[in-house]
Amino acid sequence: MRIALIGATGMIGSRIAAEARSRGHEVTGITSSGSDGTVTADARDAASVAAAVRGHDAVVDAIAPPRDGSDATPPMLEYARGILEGMRSAGVRRLLIVGGASSLEVAPGVRLFDSPRFPEVARNEAAAGIAQFALIREEAGDLDWTYVSPAAIIAPGERTGTFRVGGDQLLTDAEGNSSISAEDYAIALVDELEKGQAIRRRISVAY
Repeated sequence: MRIALIGATGMIGSRIAAEARSRGHEVTGITSSGSDGTVTADARDAASVAAAVRGHDAVVDAIAPPRDGSDATPPMLEYARGILEGMRSAGVRRLLIVGGASSLEVAPGVRLFDSPRFPEVARNEAAAGIAQFALIREEAGDLDWTYVSPAAIIAPGERTGTFRVGGDQLLTDAEGNSSISAEDYAIALVDELEKGQAIRRRISVAY
């Protein structure tokens, strides 16, 4: 499979690239800078995206929200719209999005973002993820998308191959913890890319 990976050098993107390549897939890394052997493209510009993803079987959006203190929502929506329009122009239908956990439910109708214990420092980035997910659900119905939410905590760690895959609810362990390594998250995302079992819906991944 030919995979166009936008945001290929980030913490999660780099692990998705490694996992996909280990399974024999051809991965084209795409970044705004063209560093580390990646293809240069501006995700906000549909024509730029189309040129980079044309001829691929799938696109993975692994762009992380800005962490410079600015409002992260407008650029994340720009990236999402640029990718959607670029894919349509290039004739690529399959899209996987590296999402966030903040929109996952911790109780019926209650998101993690709404929890009183949700850290204030993470609200800007989390709000951007929520807006991105809403846009995908509202505007990407003509594409074969899957939104992949991690656990509440995702960080570099071990590739164990042992984890759970859920839906719109936050997955926690017996102690109430919600975590996943970036390596195991990458396994789950590439599994879904290969199997296509969650078209036009969200999955979540945690231990």
